[in-house]
Amino acid sequence: MVSANLLAVRFGALGDVLLATPLLRAIRQQHPHMRVTVLTHRRYLPLLSDNPRIDEVVGVTRDDSVLAVSARLRVARFSHLLDLENSPRSWPFRLLVPGRWRAAPQYRLARELLIRTKRSHYSQDSNVADRYFEAARHLGVTPDGGPAEFFLNPEAEERADAWLDKIGLGDQRPFVAFAPSAGQATKRWPRDYWVRLVRRIMSTGAGAVFLGGAEDAPLTGSIAARCGAETVNGAGVLSLQGSGAVLKRAAALVTGQTGSMYMAAALGTPLVALFGPTVRAFGYYPYNAARAVLLERNLPCRPCSFSGGEECPLSHHRCLQEIQPDAVYAALCRVLA
Repeated sequence: MVSANLLAVRFGALGDVLLATPLLRAIRQQHPHMRVTVLTHRRYLPLLSDNPRIDEVVGVTRDDSVLAVSARLRVARFSHLLDLENSPRSWPFRLLVPGRWRAAPQYRLARELLIRTKRSHYSQDSNVADRYFEAARHLGVTPDGGPAEFFLNPEAEERADAWLDKIGLGDQRPFVAFAPSAGQATKRWPRDYWVRLVRRIMSTGAGAVFLGGAEDAPLTGSIAARCGAETVNGAGVLSLQGSGAVLKRAAALVTGQTGSMYMAAALGTPLVALFGPTVRAFGYYPYNAARAVLLERNLPCRPCSFSGGEECPLSHHRCLQEIQPDAVYAALCRVLA
């Protein structure tokens, strides 16, 4: 018998959704009979569709009617309502779906002060995944120290095995995955650095696979073409589940602050992440990942923004220019040791 019915709302980006999974796990463990529904963007359904902590995932797009979606949600008569988004995107649902809503803090003032003054005004250094728990205090749940989770379905794993077998990687030859793209230009490591790093890794006999969405394919393709004929550009070729299955089989991932970073951390894949204009204090970094190295430069101009931009405000981009390929290669060796 279902004793309670919970709705959690999180749209955001790929990492935002995966960072909600530690809370969902804690709710399932503390309240095993509670029915859990998650409302998210439709493109992120594959991140949660096979998660055993969740009973239903409702996916919407920006074109869907808020009134129609809210009417569908009202039928469930939720006893617990968690707004993990806490933005203009989620606020209409709080008006249209009745019940007591509890929201996760966004710390927008502290974030803005850090950007403007370069001094942290956050009450504590915490990951966004931990901040979500503040919305669920009334449920008596606390973080269990585990990482985020990304559950793969058997079909995706089988397709990944077949794809890797076709290109001669996986069991046949170990490989490193690379995610060089990012939503904003200032979060992207220089292309020449990627080429130098990938060539050095391939000189050890390892394979190289580039990952990303269809929008990333031109960038990853241009880098892969300069690295040698044996590199594989999987950007735009693999689904979210497929990318996850390939990441699970990779020896490691080297990435910027991308969705692939959160996927690798949730799958237990060793990773090296390069942070440029943003900082850990914002709360967006691999959560309780057992084997992760975050490389960043301690510069007086960081952070210059919350999510990056099209160009460096000071026109030097030192935050990523000064992270040299040799340093990344050394970090990769450490995380694999």
